[in-house]
Amino acid sequence: MALKAALLKSIWYAFTSLDTEDSGKVSKSQLKVLSHNLHSVLRIPHDPAALERHFSDDDDGPVSSQGYMPYLNQFILDKVTEGTFVKEEVDELCWTLCSKKHYRPDAHRVLSNQDAMRLWCLFNFLADDRYPLTLVPEEVEYLLRKISSVMPVELSCVELEDGLSVWSFLDEVTAAGRAVDGESIGVAVEKVYREMVGNVLKEGYLWKKGHLRRNWTERWFCLRPGSLSYFMSEDCRDCKGVIEVDQNCCVKALSDRDEKRCMFCVKMLHKTLEISAPDSRQRQEWITAIQTSLRLSADGRVSLHEELKERRRELREERERRCALRVEETRRLRELQGEREEQLAELELLKEAQRQAQASLQQEEQRRRSQHEELQKTLQRQLQEAQEVNGTLRNTPQELETIIQFDQKVCTS
Repeated sequence: MALKAALLKSIWYAFTSLDTEDSGKVSKSQLKVLSHNLHSVLRIPHDPAALERHFSDDDDGPVSSQGYMPYLNQFILDKVTEGTFVKEEVDELCWTLCSKKHYRPDAHRVLSNQDAMRLWCLFNFLADDRYPLTLVPEEVEYLLRKISSVMPVELSCVELEDGLSVWSFLDEVTAAGRAVDGESIGVAVEKVYREMVGNVLKEGYLWKKGHLRRNWTERWFCLRPGSLSYFMSEDCRDCKGVIEVDQNCCVKALSDRDEKRCMFCVKMLHKTLEISAPDSRQRQEWITAIQTSLRLSADGRVSLHEELKERRRELREERERRCALRVEETRRLRELQGEREEQLAELELLKEAQRQAQASLQQEEQRRRSQHEELQKTLQRQLQEAQEVNGTLRNTPQELETIIQFDQKVCTS
C-alpha cells in the first residue's frame, strides 16, 4: 500500500500536467501515451487495447482523474511488483511531464533540474495522501532544516500559516538559496534525498577485514533497513558484498588491533565482519545506525523516515486534537461564564425586585401607621366630645328640678 500510494502521488502530477485547459480532464489519446510509458517504466505487460475496452461505454470526450483511477488501479498499480522496477525512473518520467507545465527555473539557476526533481520527490514523500498535494508548514520547516544541516548556511522561508504546493515550495527554496552556491545546494539535496527517499541510514568509507585473505581494504559502505552493502567507491556501481541485517545479526565494538583503531564488528550466523572507522565518533554513529537497521528490520519496516513522518503526523494530530479540546473547553467556559453572568444578572434583578418590594412594604407599613395614628386621634377626639356630651346630659335633671320648684313657688304665690 505504501508503494502504491507513493507511485500514485507521482502519477497524479503527470495526469494533471496533461490537463492543458485545467478542466480536470485529459484526452484518451494522451492517456494512452501516459499509460504506455507507465507500463514501460514499471516493467509490466502493456495491453494497448485495454484502455479502449475500459472506456468502451464512454464517448470520445476527455477522461477525468476519477474516471482514470479504476483503469490505473486495475491495469497498472495492482500489477506492480516491488523490486522489479526502479522508482527513480517513474519519478523522472512524471517530473519531466509536470515540470514542463508548472516549473519555471529562475534566471540565476539556483537549482539544477536534477536538484528540483529531487526536491519534488522529497516533497511528495512528506506530503499526506490528500489531493491536491500540499505540505504543511511543520514539514516544510523540517525539510529545510534537514537540507540546512549539511550546508554552510541555513535555509529559511517566510512564516507559513497554510500548506504549500510543490511549485511554491520550489520557489521558496530558490529564493532562500540565492545566497548559496548551487553546488552546495546540490550536495545537500542529494544527501537528504538519499537519506529520506533512498532509505540510506548511513554511508561512508570504512576499512574492512577480508574473510579469506584477512587483509584490510577500504570500501564505501551503505546501510539501509535490513541490509549493509559495500562498494569499490561512492558511486555505488561495483557492489562487493551485501550483509543481511536481520535477527541473526548483531553489532558490537572491538578493541584496537592489527594497527587498526575504532573497530567494531557485525556478527552473522556463519561469519563475522570486522570494520575500522575513521574515529570513535564515526564508530559510535555506525553502531547506532546498524542497531536502528536491526530494529526496523525486526518491525518489518523499510524506511526510517516513514516511521519518523508517522510520528510527526501523530504528534501533529495530537496537538491539533488538544488544541481543538482547548478551543472547545474555552468555548464551554465562555458559555458557562455567560450563563453565570446571566444568572448573576437575574439574581441582581431579583434582589432589586426584593428591595423594591421591601420599600413598598415599608411605605405601606408607614401609611398604615399614619392611618392608625390618625384613627387614634380621631377616636380620642370623638371620645372627648362624647365625654363632654355625657357630662352635659348628667347636669340637666337638676336644672329641670330647680325650674320645676321655681314654677311651683310662682304658682303658690
